[in-house]
Amino acid sequence: MDRIPEFLQRHPRWSALLLGLISATGFQPLHLWPAGLAAMAAFVWLAYQQDSGKRAFLLGWLFGVAHFTLTNNWIATAFTYQAEMPAALGWAAVPLLSLYLAVWPALAVLAAWLLGRGRGVGVFALLLGAFWIAAEWLRSWVFTGYAWGPFSQMMLGDWDRPGVAGLLPFMGSYALSGLVVTLAGIFALLASTRRWKGLGAVIVIVTAGMFWPAPEAEDGFLPLTLVQPNLRQEELDDPSKYEEQFQRISALSEPQRAYSRRLVLWPESGVPDYLRDGYPQRYYTQMTAGGDPAFARFRIGRTIGEGSLLLTGAVDLEIAEVEGRERAVGAYNAITPIDADGNLGQRYAKAHLVPYGEYLPMRALLEPLGMSRLVAGSIDFIPGPGPQTIDLGAYGQAGMQICYEIVFSGEVAERGNRPDYIFNPSNDGWFGAWGPPQHLAQARMRAIEEGLPVLRSTTTGISAVIDARGVLRSHIGRDKADRIDTLVPPPAVPTWFARLGHWLTLLWGVVLLAGSLVAMGARHRYLSRTT
Repeated sequence: MDRIPEFLQRHPRWSALLLGLISATGFQPLHLWPAGLAAMAAFVWLAYQQDSGKRAFLLGWLFGVAHFTLTNNWIATAFTYQAEMPAALGWAAVPLLSLYLAVWPALAVLAAWLLGRGRGVGVFALLLGAFWIAAEWLRSWVFTGYAWGPFSQMMLGDWDRPGVAGLLPFMGSYALSGLVVTLAGIFALLASTRRWKGLGAVIVIVTAGMFWPAPEAEDGFLPLTLVQPNLRQEELDDPSKYEEQFQRISALSEPQRAYSRRLVLWPESGVPDYLRDGYPQRYYTQMTAGGDPAFARFRIGRTIGEGSLLLTGAVDLEIAEVEGRERAVGAYNAITPIDADGNLGQRYAKAHLVPYGEYLPMRALLEPLGMSRLVAGSIDFIPGPGPQTIDLGAYGQAGMQICYEIVFSGEVAERGNRPDYIFNPSNDGWFGAWGPPQHLAQARMRAIEEGLPVLRSTTTGISAVIDARGVLRSHIGRDKADRIDTLVPPPAVPTWFARLGHWLTLLWGVVLLAGSLVAMGARHRYLSRTT
């Protein structure tokens, strides 16, 4: 044991990189959460030992670079599904993105070191937890935000239990991240002072929290068919495959008995047709329904059958006259309701768009340099207004979050107009082996935080029905074409987080800061008595 701190002190930079990598193994799909906690504990101890703020900041940055590079390795896979830029650029894009993301943990480490130097590892851990909360919250919205992978994600239990993430209703993701970082610091304090009984007791408590069974489930309230058609990314934008794709998803959606009402869910990119009227005819001609949006709607209604309502990902266009000719000047990544008669309901348009995926930032500057979007097409998507609850009548109050939007804690449900469930259609075929399980984990976190079921229909998996406890009631694994027939789980009562949002996050940051002041005073009194 004594060799570990000796190695950390002799090779601090390499140690920070190594510990960042190990901490990332605590995330899905590996989910080696004990290793992730141990790595953070060692890093907290190492950062506290530094003799200058500059060195503490550097170690925090190196830790973040390694952590985010491994966590986000799935981004590189997205570059293999486009032809505009070299696929190898993806392997450069991930570490380049991580160079920026690592600034946030580095700033948290610096702030904690400046206020906590010489005051003990425990005080430093409390301060670091408080500033880690601020760093994750800032990372979620600065420069449009990138909220993927809060540190609390590793504290999710297996698919049949929430784990320590069962605290999310009382904290939110970012506050739980700060608590986990503080907890890791307490591990470091107890281990460095050889308080083995205390360390053992804390480990037992955390382990029990990870394996504590979920509360008893309640019955559902609405029949549901959730479809995963296994539309491979390499064929998704191929017009020659459109009709076969439609037939595949239709076959998985047909009613297996008569329903008075049934909700049918298709994924993002679930419909290859433009469904709305009024576009120039040339935009309809390469679609599957013979260039006729009315026929496209009719045959979808016939597929789902009487009593059914479909929610599906679809693309809508923004049309304007340019140089005397009508053309598409933008698009909406949308969810569209369609009933059995082919009537369209209120559209939800995705608000949190993916930079470089759904729009090209600074297009006038970057496009001449050869940069392009990863998604096919030369027009950018237009952001929608944000979380909305859409009244579907007998089919409930539906919240909508398309793909990547589900990772933004506190931004998935309309405040003051709480939905009964959240529909999260997604296309995870871009995301390799690591992206889909991480995406599913974050959808589970939103369910627990908000006390709302989340229904995920994806093109290639992982699709799931997640109840308000964060438990998977049903799921379809990756690379399978299948359907889930079940009931929509009921919502829970509004959680603390659902009521207070990030005011609760701020409160927990203040609690940890106050705890650091109490710890400083206790340490000062102890040192005064012993000198």
